[in-house]
Amino acid sequence: MKIIEKAIEIVNKNTVQNGTYKGESCVICLIDEEGFPTASVITPSKSEGLLWITFGTIFTDNRAKRSIANNHACVCFCSNEYCVNLVGEIEVITDNDVKNTMWYDGLSYHFTGPSDPNYCVLRFNTKRYKLFIDGEDASGTL
Repeated sequence: MKIIEKAIEIVNKNTVQNGTYKGESCVICLIDEEGFPTASVITPSKSEGLLWITFGTIFTDNRAKRSIANNHACVCFCSNEYCVNLVGEIEVITDNDVKNTMWYDGLSYHFTGPSDPNYCVLRFNTKRYKLFIDGEDASGTL
């Protein structure tokens, strides 16, 4: 399906570790302590097509706390030309091997390095998608 290929291209161009990152970000939606959805802008670190996306964040930050408390999440890449909306589950990873793999230079503004105990990785795993690209729409499950 051509629209899926376009969505993968959009996610890849907005992810730091693929080499074509242009400073774009996406929105991640998590469930807060009172059961309400919350949205925040975040920079995607790495992705595997639409299957999964990782983000570097602060372990003591609300994003990590909310992900631990409720693993339901949504990630949205949006512009005037497209909307790639992904729904799935998120996990907080503190494993040093994963942190090293997901590390990129921009994180040094927030952390001393990949072994910083306050640095963690959020890994979002897509379960379903809703896409609108070039006037076409599609939805489905992975």
